[in-house]
Amino acid sequence: MITIYHNNRCTKSREGLEILENSGKPFEIKKYLEDIPNKKELQELISKLGIKPIELIRKNEAIWKENFKGKELSDSQIITAMVENPKLIERPIVINGDKAIIGRPPENILDII
Repeated sequence: MITIYHNNRCTKSREGLEILENSGKPFEIKKYLEDIPNKKELQELISKLGIKPIELIRKNEAIWKENFKGKELSDSQIITAMVENPKLIERPIVINGDKAIIGRPPENILDII
């Protein structure tokens, strides 16, 4: 089953959702701001993405700039920051099996569906 980590207030996330809808393939929507992933889920997601935790951070978010920018943080601390402040998680993220991709640009989603 394909899963999209979605924020309806985000244009790129809505565009990613539209790509999935047009694909005709079954998928589920995870509204990660409401159904916040725990630390283990984020670790698994980061592993599927094949990136470092810092690469999943939205560095232009005020929360990041005010509380974390310029600090030396471990991967674990970065993941904890995302659990405590899910707005920091880049979006959309699409998972298909053991693969995941960040939909920026949204067309990236076509690579895994």
